[in-house]
Amino acid sequence: MSISASSDDRGQWGSKLGFIMAAAGSAVGLGNIWRFPYVTGENGGAAFVLIYLVCVFLIGVPLLYVELALGRASGRNPVGAFQKTKPGTPFMFTGVLCLMACFFVLTYYGVIAGWTISFAWSQITQTPLVFSEYIAKPGTVLPVFAGFIALTIWIVSAGVEKGIEKWSKILMPILFVMMLVIIGRSLTLEGAGKGISYYLNPDFSKIDGKVVLMALGQAFFSLSVGWGLMITYGSYMPKKQNIVSNGLWVASADTLVAILAGFMVFPAVFAFGMDPDAGPGLTFVTLPKVFAQMTAGWVFGAIFFCLLSVAAVTSSISMLEVPVSYFVDDKPKARKKAAIIVGIFAFLIGIPSAMANGGSEFFSNMELMGKTGFLDIMDQVFGTLCLIVISLSLSIYVGWIWKTELAVKEISEGCPWFTQPMVAGISPAQIWAFFVKYICPVVISLVLVNALGLFDKETPKPVPNPEPKTEQAAPTQTSPEDNASSPTQ
Repeated sequence: MSISASSDDRGQWGSKLGFIMAAAGSAVGLGNIWRFPYVTGENGGAAFVLIYLVCVFLIGVPLLYVELALGRASGRNPVGAFQKTKPGTPFMFTGVLCLMACFFVLTYYGVIAGWTISFAWSQITQTPLVFSEYIAKPGTVLPVFAGFIALTIWIVSAGVEKGIEKWSKILMPILFVMMLVIIGRSLTLEGAGKGISYYLNPDFSKIDGKVVLMALGQAFFSLSVGWGLMITYGSYMPKKQNIVSNGLWVASADTLVAILAGFMVFPAVFAFGMDPDAGPGLTFVTLPKVFAQMTAGWVFGAIFFCLLSVAAVTSSISMLEVPVSYFVDDKPKARKKAAIIVGIFAFLIGIPSAMANGGSEFFSNMELMGKTGFLDIMDQVFGTLCLIVISLSLSIYVGWIWKTELAVKEISEGCPWFTQPMVAGISPAQIWAFFVKYICPVVISLVLVNALGLFDKETPKPVPNPEPKTEQAAPTQTSPEDNASSPTQ
C-alpha cells in the first residue's frame, strides 16, 4: 500500500522524540493541570488515581493504538483514512465528525487559552484581575483570543517537522520545567502536608459506579482519543517507528502531568487556607489569591499561568492541524493558506463564546441540553458528546469493519513482538483486539450514557452542593471555567 504519510511534500515526523513530544503536547492541556487534581480530591484521592491509571492503560491506550494504526495505514487525514481503508462505508462520516470536533472546540478553547495569557500578564505586571469582570468584557478578551489563534496559525503553517514538531520539542520541556518549579515552591510552604494528604490519602468509601465512570471519562478525554488528532499524527509516522512504545510514552507523559498538577495546586491551596473544593474556580479565582499571599508570589503566579498558556498552545496546534491536514492531503502546497483560512474562521466563530460570559445577554443566557451559555453548549456538543460518539464509532470500525487483523498488521510494523505469544500462548495483539472489539464499545457506551446524564435520574450527583441554590446562587460567569476540562483533557 502506498503511504502518503511518507511523502516529503505532505510532511513526516523527523524523529521518534518529535512525535512523542507533539502527541503528548496534544494530550496535555488545561484540564490536566487543574481538573484532574480537583476531581481526584473529590473522589477518593489516591483511590481515584489508581482507578484512573487502570482506565488509561486498559481503555485509553487501546483506543490510542486504534487511531495511530488507522492513521499510519492510510497516510491520510481522518476523512481520507476511512475513504482509503474501507471505501464506501457510512463510517466516513466519523472522519467528518473528527474535523468538526477539532475545529469547533478550537473556536472556544482559544477563548479559554486567552484567559490564561491575560492572567499570566497580570501576574507579571502585578495588576490583579477579577475573573468575573475580566471575562465579561469582550473588548479585552477578543484581542488576546485573536493573538492566540494567530500564534497557532503561525506554528501549523510552518509544517509538520519545522512547525509542530519543532515547537513541541521546545514547549514540552519548558512545560515540565515550569511544573517542577511550582511544585518545588508549593511543597516547601508551611502547611503543605495537609494538601498532600488531601490529594493522596485514599478514601475507598467514595468509590462507586459513578466515580469509576468519572475516572473512565477523565482517562478517555485526557489522551486525545476521539478527536482524530492521533489519526492525523499517526499519518505522519514512518513505518519504522514503534506504535506500541510511542503510545505508551504519550500516555505516560500525559498521566504524569495530570498527577504532578496535584502537587502544584493542593499544597499551596491548603497552606493558605483556601477552599480546595473550588472546582473550576480554582484556577482563575482561588490560585491568584494564593499567589498574592505568597512571598514573591507574582513570580510563581506568572510561571503558573505561563505554564497553562504553553499547555494550551501544544493542544491548539493539534486541533488546527486536523482540518488543515484535510486540505493538505489534496493540495500539499496549500498548507499555509489552509492554516490561515481555517484559523480566521475559528476566530470568527469563536466570538460568541468570547461574549458568552457576560459580554452579551443573548449568548450568555441561551440554553440547550441542560447547559447555559454559548461556550458551555459548544463544549457539551463538540467537546464531550461528539468525542464519545467518534470513539465509539472508531472502536466498532476498527474492530468489526476494517478488522483488527489489518490494524494488528500495521501496529506490528516496527514492533514485531506485538504478535508473538507470551503469557499462556496469548499475544499482546490478541489482548488488544479483544479490548477493541468487546470491552471498549461497552465502556464507551457507558461513558456516553453518563455524559447524557441518564444515570443522574437514578442517583443524585455526589459532588454538587445539595443545599438550595437560593443560599448561594452561582453567577453566570462561573460556568465557563468548567469548559476547560473536556477539550483539554
